[in-house]
Amino acid sequence: MKKTFPLHLPGKDDPRVLEAIKLELIKYVKRERRKTLPPEMNIWNFHCKVGSESGTATKVLLPDVSKAVEAVAAAGAAEVYVEIMASPGIREKRSSPAPYQRRDS
Repeated sequence: MKKTFPLHLPGKDDPRVLEAIKLELIKYVKRERRKTLPPEMNIWNFHCKVGSESGTATKVLLPDVSKAVEAVAAAGAAEVYVEIMASPGIREKRSSPAPYQRRDS
């Protein structure tokens, strides 16, 4: 998804427009996660960029997209550019934590 959202719409409050943008982004991510993965892949990786325009967009992590959209809106921009690209990946297993060792005091 590569899309530019207007932050000011006539007849609508700006906070409502911002919430609608964030809701659309959440729906998009949910829709992408429901797609079937290629064989031998077990997770969708999301590469995200947010900025006031496509040339100045910076990379952000998926959980921080809504905060970045809010930051662009707070800076007074007229629109926000959001890019979220899904790619299949392989989730690596976490190594087990070190066993608990009791200290004798």
